[in-house]
Amino acid sequence: MTDTAGEPLGASATGDGLIRRRRRRWLRGSALAAAVLAAAAGGAGWAVYAKLSANITADEAAAAELARYERERPTALVRDAQNILLIGSDTRAGDGNGKYGRDLGTERSDTTILLHLAADRRSATAVSLPRDLMVDIPGCRQEDGRRSDPVFAMFNHAFQVGGSACTIRTVEQLTGIRVDHHMVVDFSGFKEMVDAVDGVQVCLREPVDDKAAQLKLPAGKVTLDGEQALGFVRARKSLGDGSDTERMERQQRFLGALVNKVQSSDVLLNPVKLYPVLDAATSSLTTDPELASLRGLYQLVRGLRDIPTERVQFLTVPRESYVYDPNRDQLVEPEAEKLFVRLRADQPVVVTRGNPQEVPGRDTGAGGADGPSPAPTFRGNTAAEQTCE
Repeated sequence: MTDTAGEPLGASATGDGLIRRRRRRWLRGSALAAAVLAAAAGGAGWAVYAKLSANITADEAAAAELARYERERPTALVRDAQNILLIGSDTRAGDGNGKYGRDLGTERSDTTILLHLAADRRSATAVSLPRDLMVDIPGCRQEDGRRSDPVFAMFNHAFQVGGSACTIRTVEQLTGIRVDHHMVVDFSGFKEMVDAVDGVQVCLREPVDDKAAQLKLPAGKVTLDGEQALGFVRARKSLGDGSDTERMERQQRFLGALVNKVQSSDVLLNPVKLYPVLDAATSSLTTDPELASLRGLYQLVRGLRDIPTERVQFLTVPRESYVYDPNRDQLVEPEAEKLFVRLRADQPVVVTRGNPQEVPGRDTGAGGADGPSPAPTFRGNTAAEQTCE
């Protein structure tokens, strides 16, 4: 006879058997799983679940706009693979955001990342899209209800003109990749997430003093709080070569460090640590309606907890200076299309911190008589790598 957890009844109900059973129950969950299961307890558990779900804003307007253009959108090629567009908004509206500049009545995408989750959930690949990338932006519904004209402009103009729906349509047109879900978070939400995990450690080879980013840090290992982390990922003048490409690489290293912090700090197994992280993660978050609840988010991330950090990869889409303006970017072809093809087909992507090169025998596709064709590699890093050597 067994109990509801599948454990034999009898002597094992105490001592080591009880400990093992409790441990397995904890390990079944993840951060969002714990919150979802808490709802079943009723009372306070339901109140917590309802509050966290209510933190999330459903992007109904984007859903309606995307439905209008469903026929022109790409088709998903691989069952269970998922593509999520993560958009960091530079809005100055809302609590705490005004000090980062004047609210000019427009909202732009300060950071945009296309996150690909493999169908088997054994890898995750995050691709940064430069905000200065010159792209074709389709005609989009604006906030006032009017429609903009199609235009060739900087990528972040899409969000400014037509919000998340326009950005998604621009990404799909650029890459041929179907965007299954999207999330938009502002400055405050980012800061709160970092503070909720008690800061994230980075390593600086030189001290930083950037008044524009409101950032002053010593050299060496530094644990950044939310305010400092925001300055760190946004700074351009005082860190690196001042390019947006370098800034994106810094953002990728920081996100890798954040993944490491969450996985190594028992956040997912400790309810006391779990709640503030969930509260921060859901506050200031706007998603497509399907994800706009803890249950929806859990369905997305429940398979991610077992991905090893070395299989969580970050890279920037292959880019170079725009031929007509060195302050803008353009795609490097055929390298960019090679990346898009692999993501569409859910094939492995290889990243290296050195110079990209062809890696024989790494492709899962047909390679003819000579065996598997070489897999292209891309400059990037993984969450397992340190932020400095």
